[in-house]
Amino acid sequence: MLADLKKKVFFFLFFLVSTWKIATAAEGNAEVTYDGRSLIINGTRRLLFSGSIHYPRSTPQMWPSLIAKAKEGGLDVIQTCVFWNVHEPIQGQYNFSGRFDLVSFIKEVQSQGLYVSLRIGPFIQAEWSYGGLPFWLHDVPDIVFRSDNEPFKFRMRKYVTKIVDLMKSERLFASQGGPIIISQIENEYKTVEAAFHEKGPLYVNWTASMAVGLQTGVPWMMCKQDDAPDPVINACNGLNCGLTFAGPNSPKKPAIWTENWTFKYQVYGKNPRPRSAQDIAFAVALFIAKKNGSFVNYYMYHGGTNFGKSASSYVTTAYYDQAPLDEYGLIWKPTWGHLRDLHAVIKQSEDALLWGVYSNSSLGQQQEAHVFQTNSGQCVAFLVNYDKHDSATLHFRGAMYDLSARSINVLPNCKDVAFDTAKVSAQTGERSATPIQYLSQDQQWQAFADEVISQNKSSFTAKELKEQMSLIKDATDYLWYTISYNHSQHDGPQTLHVSSRAHVLHVFINGKLVGTVHGDHDGALPNFEQPIEFREGWNDISLLSVMVGLPDSGPYLERRVAGLRRVRIQGSGGSLRDLRNWVWHYKVGLTGESMLIFSEQGSETAEWKSLQGYTNKPLMWYKTRFDAPKGDDPVVLNLENMGKGEVWINGESIGRYWASFKAPSGDPTQSLYHIPRSFLKPSANLLVLFEELGGDPRSIGVETMSIFRVCGHVSELHYPSVLSKNKDPYALLQCPQGRNISMIEFASYGTPLGECLAYPNIGNCHAPESEAIIKKACLGKQECTILVTDEMFGGDPCVGTRKSLLVFGRCS
Repeated sequence: MLADLKKKVFFFLFFLVSTWKIATAAEGNAEVTYDGRSLIINGTRRLLFSGSIHYPRSTPQMWPSLIAKAKEGGLDVIQTCVFWNVHEPIQGQYNFSGRFDLVSFIKEVQSQGLYVSLRIGPFIQAEWSYGGLPFWLHDVPDIVFRSDNEPFKFRMRKYVTKIVDLMKSERLFASQGGPIIISQIENEYKTVEAAFHEKGPLYVNWTASMAVGLQTGVPWMMCKQDDAPDPVINACNGLNCGLTFAGPNSPKKPAIWTENWTFKYQVYGKNPRPRSAQDIAFAVALFIAKKNGSFVNYYMYHGGTNFGKSASSYVTTAYYDQAPLDEYGLIWKPTWGHLRDLHAVIKQSEDALLWGVYSNSSLGQQQEAHVFQTNSGQCVAFLVNYDKHDSATLHFRGAMYDLSARSINVLPNCKDVAFDTAKVSAQTGERSATPIQYLSQDQQWQAFADEVISQNKSSFTAKELKEQMSLIKDATDYLWYTISYNHSQHDGPQTLHVSSRAHVLHVFINGKLVGTVHGDHDGALPNFEQPIEFREGWNDISLLSVMVGLPDSGPYLERRVAGLRRVRIQGSGGSLRDLRNWVWHYKVGLTGESMLIFSEQGSETAEWKSLQGYTNKPLMWYKTRFDAPKGDDPVVLNLENMGKGEVWINGESIGRYWASFKAPSGDPTQSLYHIPRSFLKPSANLLVLFEELGGDPRSIGVETMSIFRVCGHVSELHYPSVLSKNKDPYALLQCPQGRNISMIEFASYGTPLGECLAYPNIGNCHAPESEAIIKKACLGKQECTILVTDEMFGGDPCVGTRKSLLVFGRCS
């Protein structure tokens, strides 16, 4: 199709020019400065789109594809945090290998012609355990995190210097010819600054001075820090910085948006809270129009996976799964495509936006226009309708424009609409998991029962209830508190009360589980209260206290506590025994963890049993082997019917699972768990999981994830024509590489009812040849383009009526 060809030519030229700008800047040492409009690279103002991809939340094998898709989506910059606790897990011992190879990640970004925004922190929050701080800091005498405190500042400066020196040694700053054009120090400190009183502002100034003094040759920024001292740029984080950002704290600084949240991270026990492509696009266009924004970063562009125990309190293993690139690296449609189209339109007007004179005017009670115009006549306008419920007709420069509710129209020549944030012409897609192998046979599994620890199997004692995080030190989720209690039948019925500040509590009496309680992300605590039938004489009380990630935010993080706070036994007659100051016996972690039972070597030393009699019991390890699914589709483990625990594949942890903690919808918050292809061998992969609550591993399945359905819904009023230099809008159906359009499930040109992937039906107006025309154009092809015109469908099926095309295709 001519329109398709023209659009491809346009996008090719657009990305060619963008790549050329970056490549020419990186050929030699680049000077990066800024003024009140933008970052300036080699003397040229730049309007930059950025996306967060965190290297530890994916694998080195995934990085090239993720970065390539980000570039294809119109990004100029890849942003990442730097994770102190994975790089210095033991004080003075550094790790930059595998998923933690920061240098290789940055070099991959550079090789694909993109810039880097490096958020060194070293406190990052990011829903990451302890906010990225290594737990050994907790044990430094007299330390106060993130304050004007010498023990903290000494170690922070040492680590930040380590990262900066590493970047310099690899010549990765733009001033050395590398891709890093901006760095960040600290993170959202303003939200806690007041808690530190006079030491807060002192810390801000010291932090900024320390960072600038490292002389990287590129600017530094602080997000959510309106008192960021010169020359550090203060940046915005949030859902809509076009409305909430007060602006730079100096007219000499540009407006930067560090975190445009593309999704709300999920926690166990909650329904997902997605964000629509239309809402994200509206926020981006508004920031550029109203705040002269010149740098927008999507947090996250790819969320990825919280492998191992890296997630903070109650946060799911899947992270920002509905970002433009989903957890597995698949394109999330239509968000990715809608933002790609927005980026292309904005880039058309880069000179006007960065050099033009800005003006604004009111066009109604909830409508306004923002205009940028240069002396040479270049002009771009943003027409805004804030009304969330009603559309509006606007008069602007002698013409009329119909705006949908809560939308922005972008006019690159101040006349023709090129993009409407509310109208998605980009393809919509639906992903699905395909079962490959059910691990349902008894003989496929072996079982190992972990020990219920009593006082004679403990490691140490204390005459108090010890604080949990100080003991487990982020190495395990588990701490046993045990005690013996002498019960007399004369005491009558007894009730056990346990108050905890951890996340889960399992109560065992004489080795038998009598109850489990858990808290939630909203602050509920796992407090236990239940009548107990003690036997005559001595009874073992074994309390397993469980964390589901360490906290990641708030002031005085080093003072946060977890674990048991009070244990009492109350008699029926009102007697009360407080056991807090009795002699308690402790053991850190599980027996299976100490054996490394999840590794090949550790697995061989364990005395595994046949599965029979060991299902639906607490504290069980299960083992099996499976072959890797053929092909390249992402692999997932379906744990929908399990309880709570952790999974390892060939010794690599793919994270915590908690399928039994249902969301209000009644479904598990997360049931599918990503197994990166690089974790797998062709055959005989070792799968080990620890089931904490009681589940049946025969319900587990190995599946693959793919986009199996694509949809386009394009009306006569869509505006891809400005991008393609063609007046006719069109729908694009595109299957993933290696798959073709095998079926047209629905097609109607006219007034179809419904939306993409949502119960379509033929409306009052319908071109009868719609399906036949679409099939002829699309079946058997990996992609096809269909013009949304009367001529394409044999004439106007209903004169005078606004029409659209709704088409569903299946990929196989």
